[in-house]
Amino acid sequence: MNVSKFPPRFPAVRRRAIVTALAAVPALPALAQFRVEVSGVGLTQLPIALVPFRGEDAAPQKISAIIQADLERSGQFRPVDASGQPMDETTRPEMSFWRQRTADALAGGSVTRLGDGRYDVRFRLWDVVKGQDLGGQGFVVPQADLRLAAHKIADYIYEKLTGEKGVFSTRLAYVTKAGGRYTLWVADSDGENAQAALGSPEPIISPAWSPNGAQLAYVSFESRKPVIYVHEVSSGRRRLLANFRGSNSAPAWSPDGRSLAVTLSRDGGSQIYLISASGGEPRRLTQSQSIDTEPVFSADGGSIYFVSDRGGAPQIYRMPASGGAAQRVTFSGGYNVSPSISPDGRYLAYVSRTGGYRLHVMELASGNVTAVTDTAEDENPSFAPNSRLLVYATRQGGREALMTTTVDGKIKARLAGRGGDIREPSWGPFQR
Repeated sequence: MNVSKFPPRFPAVRRRAIVTALAAVPALPALAQFRVEVSGVGLTQLPIALVPFRGEDAAPQKISAIIQADLERSGQFRPVDASGQPMDETTRPEMSFWRQRTADALAGGSVTRLGDGRYDVRFRLWDVVKGQDLGGQGFVVPQADLRLAAHKIADYIYEKLTGEKGVFSTRLAYVTKAGGRYTLWVADSDGENAQAALGSPEPIISPAWSPNGAQLAYVSFESRKPVIYVHEVSSGRRRLLANFRGSNSAPAWSPDGRSLAVTLSRDGGSQIYLISASGGEPRRLTQSQSIDTEPVFSADGGSIYFVSDRGGAPQIYRMPASGGAAQRVTFSGGYNVSPSISPDGRYLAYVSRTGGYRLHVMELASGNVTAVTDTAEDENPSFAPNSRLLVYATRQGGREALMTTTVDGKIKARLAGRGGDIREPSWGPFQR
C-alpha cells in the first residue's frame, strides 16, 4: 500500500494510518464537560422567550438553559429576555407583555424532585402572536436523564414551531486521546453527558452509526493494523467485521443497515468493497489502480460517493452502489476529501484545500458550492439526521475542537472540552 504520494492531511491517509494523526491529540480529562459558544447571525430567526423553570435552581441541571442552548445552536431561534414574569406549565401568560418583548413564542415549566429521587419535568409552549396554547409534555426521569428530558423538550419546541423534527435528543460519537489511551465516546448532541463506549491503548478512528442508532462501526489498531469492528452501544458487546490482509478502514453503513462499504487493501491498492453487516466475504466495487477510499452511501442507497486520486489529485466521485462506472462530482478546487451526504439527499459536505482545509457544502441538484467556514484545519463533517446541521472537527485558537454549523454556515457553535481535544465526530440518527 503506497500512500506516500498524498500529503499527510489527506484524511483517507490519516484514517488508514497509522497512529501519527491521532497521536498528536492532547489529553482530555475523562467525562470533561463542554460549553456551547454560538457565533453568527441567521437571516430569519424566530424570537422565543424561555422562562426559567420553577424549581430548576434546586435541580442538578438548569433545564431552561439547556433548551435555550439547543434552540440557539439550531440557527432557527433568537432568545428574548424572559425575566420579570415567573410562570410554569399551569400559567396562562399575559400575551401583551410578551408581545412588547417582541417574543413570537414562549415556553415555561417546572422541575419537581419526587420522593423516590426522580424528577418530574413539565412544560408548556405558547404562540404569542396568535395567543394559542401549543401543548406541552411531562417526563418523570432519574437524575441522570434530566438533560435528555431537556433535549426532548427542545425537540418538541423545534418541531412545533418549524414543522421539522428536532435533533437535540440524538447522540454524537467521537474519539479522544488521554495520555496513552484512546477512548470512543457517545454523548448528547451538544457534546455533554459523554459516556465511554470503548477504551484502548491503540488508536480508534472512523466511528460510524448504524441507521437504527443501535451500533457503531469503527476502526481499531489494537492488532497493530487497522481492523473494523461493530459495537453494540447499549450492551458494549462487539464483533469483528473485517480483518483481511492489509488495511481495513473507513466503514460506512448502507441506509437499510444490511451492509457496509469499506476500504480494503487486501488485493494490493486501496479499493472500495461491500461487506454484509454480519461479516463474511466482501465484494469489490472499484477496480482502479488509484487510491479509492472514504465511501458513503447516498440517502436512497442507490449510489456510493467516495474519494479517489484517479484524476491525479483527491476528488469526490459517485458510482452505483453495486459498483460500475464512476462520475466525478467535485470540480472546484484541486483537493477534495471527506464526503458526507445529508439524510434528505440534498447536500454533499466535504473538506476542500482552499487556502487551508475548509468545510464546503454542495447542493447536489444545482452543483452550487459554498464554503461554510473560515477556519483552516477542518475535518470529518457529519450531518445531523434532519439535514439542518453539521458537526465537524477543526482547530480554533490553537486547540482542536468539535463545531456544529448550519448548512449555510451562518450559525456555529463550539463544543469545547476543558483542557483537551476531540476528533472523529459522527452524528447519530433519530432514535427508532
